[in-house]
Amino acid sequence: MMQKETRKVSSLYVVLGCLFVTCLLISNIIAGKLISVLGMVLPAAVILFPVTYIFGDILTEVYGFKRSRLIIWTGFACNLLMAAVFMLVVALPHPDFWQSQNAYQVVLGMTPRVVAASLVAYFLGEFCNAVVLSKMKLLTRGKWLFTRTIGSTIVGEAIDTAVFITIAFAGTVAVPILLSMMAAQYVFKVLYEIAATPLTYLVVGWVKKKDAVDAYDWDVEYNPFSLEID
Repeated sequence: MMQKETRKVSSLYVVLGCLFVTCLLISNIIAGKLISVLGMVLPAAVILFPVTYIFGDILTEVYGFKRSRLIIWTGFACNLLMAAVFMLVVALPHPDFWQSQNAYQVVLGMTPRVVAASLVAYFLGEFCNAVVLSKMKLLTRGKWLFTRTIGSTIVGEAIDTAVFITIAFAGTVAVPILLSMMAAQYVFKVLYEIAATPLTYLVVGWVKKKDAVDAYDWDVEYNPFSLEID
């Protein structure tokens, strides 16, 4: 069982962090598009957003909770900045000859309520996912990776989905519709993670070997508001 923990920031860690944030931002941009999958009406974000959980699993599994926490906060800051800039740009006056304001607003316009829902759900879901995976790794002594990647996703995605839909849509749609939206998105996201498990195994194994690191979070305080990485 490897327990070597590097103190330098590796290039792979940076690349994985960039991919995590990129998937998060793209997911929020495409979320306004609705798609139909097996009779379920879902936001297009379900195509990519679950990938953030996969990258989150890889980061926590390989580098530990502290390093994963830094990437989660980076994603939060970038998401907040993107939402603020979009809202500002949409609100700025435009020349009369420019005829694309409505289309631009439909695609990139975000209400404060949806922004708040996205940020709160992301924060709670991602941190719960990281904590659960980290603790399960200690309990399993690093064995049975699939139990913690799937187990942490079951918890994290449940919180993310329930919190986002509740904050964003409660009071605007009937409760049965609200619950069906939660159920459809949650099931799709969890099945997505299960289907990606073989790929997760390959990436985790390769990154651990490449960086010679396999962090175990013994005696780690799971404080989401600290930015300490060592």
